[in-house]
Amino acid sequence: MNIATTRGTTSRAMSLPNILTYGRIAAIPVVVGCIYAQSIMDGPLWLRWVAVAIFIGAAVTDYLDGYYARIWNQQSAFGRMLDPIADKLLVASCLLMLAADGIIHGWSLWAAIVILCREILVSGLREYLAALRVSVPVTKLAKWKTTVQLVAIGFLLAGEAGDQVVPVVTQIGLLLLWASALLTMYTGYDYFRAGIHHLIKEDEG
Repeated sequence: MNIATTRGTTSRAMSLPNILTYGRIAAIPVVVGCIYAQSIMDGPLWLRWVAVAIFIGAAVTDYLDGYYARIWNQQSAFGRMLDPIADKLLVASCLLMLAADGIIHGWSLWAAIVILCREILVSGLREYLAALRVSVPVTKLAKWKTTVQLVAIGFLLAGEAGDQVVPVVTQIGLLLLWASALLTMYTGYDYFRAGIHHLIKEDEG
C-alpha cells in the first residue's frame, strides 16, 4: 500500500502541469541573471530580449499548467500549492531586479511595494485559512490582476532595449505597473475581508 501510494504521489508530482510549474520556477534565475548581466555588469542590450523571451515563456506556463490540469484531470493538492508560489517567486524576483536595475524608481517603487506587500498578506491569510480548512477561490479580477502584472513586467524587462524600438515601452510598463498595483489593493482587500470574517467566526465559536 505504501509503495503504491508513493508511486501515485510521484506520478502526480511529475505530471505535465507540475512540470510546467517547475519550468516557471527554473526560469526565474535565468531572467534575473540576464537583467543583472545587462544592467549591473554593463552587458549587451540583447540580454534584455533574452530575458523577455524567457519571461513570456514562463508567463504562458501559468495558463497552460492550469489548462492541462483541468482537461486531463491532473489537478492535485501539490499543484494547487506550488502554482501560486511559482507566480509569486517570478513576480517578486523580477520586481526586485527591476528596482535594482533602476527601471522601477522614484514613485513607481511604491507600486512595487504595494504588490509585494499584498502577496505576503495573501500568503499569510491563505496559510491561516488553510488551517481552518477554509478555501478562498481565486476571483476573475485576481486573474486579471496577475495578467496585468505579468504584461507590465514584460514591458519593463524590455526596458532600454524596448525603448530603442518604441520609445514609450518603459512608460507603458510603469503605467501598467500602477494599474496592477490598484487591482492588487482591491483584490487584497477582498482576501483580507474574507480572512477577518473567518477570524471573527473562529473567535466567536
